[in-house]
Amino acid sequence: MKLKSILFLLLFFGSFFAFSQDMQEGFTYLETGKYKKAEVFFKKILKTYPTNKTARLCYGRAVGLNGDSKKAFTLFTKLLNDYPSDFEVKLNYAESMLWDKNYKDAKVYYQTLLKENNKSFAALLGYANTLSNLKEYENALITVDKALAVSPGNPNALVSKKYMRLGLANKNVSNQKYDEAETILKENFKDFKNDKETLLNLANLYLISNQVEKAKNTYKIIGEIPGNKLISLNGISLSYHLGSDDKTALQISNKALKSIDSNTATTLKNQTIERNIQALIWNKKFTEAKVAIDALLKDNSNPENWILSLRATLNIYKSDFKKSLRDYNLILKKDSASFDGNLGKANALKASGYINQAYQSAENTLKFYENQKDAKNFIKQLDLSFTPFIETKYSYSFDNGDNKANAFDFKTEIPFSTKFKILANYNYRTTSNPITNLEATTNNLLLGASYQLLNNLTLKGSFGVTKSESETNSYNQFLTDISVNIKPFKLQNLELGYKRDIQNFNAALLNEQIVQNNLILNYSLNTNFNLGWFTQYYYTWQSDENARNLLFTSLYYNILPKPSIKAGINYQNLSFKLQLPTVYFSPSKFNAVEIFVNLIKDEAAAKKKEWFYGLTAATGLQYIEDDSGQSTYRVQGNLGYKFSDRALINIYGLQSNIASAVATAGSAGFTYTEFGLRFKWLFLKKPFFKK
Repeated sequence: MKLKSILFLLLFFGSFFAFSQDMQEGFTYLETGKYKKAEVFFKKILKTYPTNKTARLCYGRAVGLNGDSKKAFTLFTKLLNDYPSDFEVKLNYAESMLWDKNYKDAKVYYQTLLKENNKSFAALLGYANTLSNLKEYENALITVDKALAVSPGNPNALVSKKYMRLGLANKNVSNQKYDEAETILKENFKDFKNDKETLLNLANLYLISNQVEKAKNTYKIIGEIPGNKLISLNGISLSYHLGSDDKTALQISNKALKSIDSNTATTLKNQTIERNIQALIWNKKFTEAKVAIDALLKDNSNPENWILSLRATLNIYKSDFKKSLRDYNLILKKDSASFDGNLGKANALKASGYINQAYQSAENTLKFYENQKDAKNFIKQLDLSFTPFIETKYSYSFDNGDNKANAFDFKTEIPFSTKFKILANYNYRTTSNPITNLEATTNNLLLGASYQLLNNLTLKGSFGVTKSESETNSYNQFLTDISVNIKPFKLQNLELGYKRDIQNFNAALLNEQIVQNNLILNYSLNTNFNLGWFTQYYYTWQSDENARNLLFTSLYYNILPKPSIKAGINYQNLSFKLQLPTVYFSPSKFNAVEIFVNLIKDEAAAKKKEWFYGLTAATGLQYIEDDSGQSTYRVQGNLGYKFSDRALINIYGLQSNIASAVATAGSAGFTYTEFGLRFKWLFLKKPFFKK
């Protein structure tokens, strides 16, 4: 009997050893990531041994890791029913919930496992990964450290910890906590020196936070990793663009384009071509960009979204917004969550005058990309443009005819929607001249409204009254300012208007009570090759039976975009029907030509806690009647500071000796000087229609 027992045991262990040897092939498949083969292998084993726990466990893992998470969860649910107290089965059941992305239930289940065994490495790591998938990164990092305390240096735990840090850093970037994100990312280098994914995330952080030099240096380090030259060059090119050096951005991108060879992966090749076309667009090399895009579209009946996005971007830069919108709509038809499609469409809609739709498209972007900085900033800038504001200005002016004036201006705009806003303007002005011993005061009040009738058509009208008082005269007059602004074609603006006001340059003219009726035309034309043209025409008929024609035209070239530097030539022609030189400057003919240079950092482009400025210098010749030419000059400048997105202040000054600048009697040797202080405040935090 004893001998039979010994023989039974020998046969049992021999069979078990043989069975284990039979399954070793399947174990190897699992360990080497050949999950399809492992699934087929263990399915075959289970036909012979349908109740074997190890085979069932391995089959369930092979099924889950091969992508069928729901089937794996069902298999482990059955296994747990058969072995309800087996900790290994419980661990696999918990992991199957992770494969099935059932993170909330997995979190609760892992908590019960850790109560059962708080030193289980598998339970700790699984719980940490669950928390990470729930974006509870801080707790995930605490838990993975507990797992590493159980199994120091475990490579799986270290990799999980790396991705937890990446997730936490990305969360901080979304919340604009850039310093915290940078610190977290750099911690990865303790375990993974010069890790590529971490470096890419770090470079992206620097780009988003506008730390372009750090971004360049990080991309250079990426370029030192074998096989990453193109990624490095593409990133460096983008960094130069964000640093406003588009010329160098194109040079770097051209270098990357030349580095493409037959071994370059298709995705990386496309990214390099995309960056190069973008760089051409940034440099306004639109013809070259179009040729490159057309080459990508040739014999391509179903172009990828990145190609459509390039064509849309090119048309945005060329102000061909209709074509751009068509491409963005095609992108969104293919992929409703496309970032380029949603935010690109928002920009095109805004530029086209479809403001409500632009809001909607930007908000769609945030539905797919929570807290995305560019989309949030787009909405913020739109909000600022429709937030009620007040603006006050004080100015003091004088000329070499001893005319002096002090003026205070107050204006406000209160938008009630993206189309309708009310307007108000009040002006108080005192003028005096010690030689003529004349003084006068005017009070102007205008109330009005503006309404966008069509996306490219806006009507604006204001009506009011002026009250003038001097020692010898006092009167009231009706004021009107009506205009219609049209964008007839791309890159063009046309404004037609009528304005009724009073000639109020000095006290003497105020006493004359001269009412001016002005028909006004303003036309501007921009081009895609940096040339611009502006023309203004006034036809004025006056209550003193006089009439005036005034033409001003300016042809200029944009030399640099940031800061804006442009230079050009101005021409002015002025003529009056009647010559009344003892009353005001009214020649039968006047011509002036000047060349000018203009340097501007516009207040709209300035960020909060930044300075903005402008400087214009001009010189030329003026011809009054048939007299010989007289030299002219004009200098004006301003300097301001933006306290926040809602408040700014600036000082300004100008001096000119151009005779047509004013209406004072006489003209020889005329010089006019003015300086002032201006303050603007958006007194509400958001538009009325967002209350």
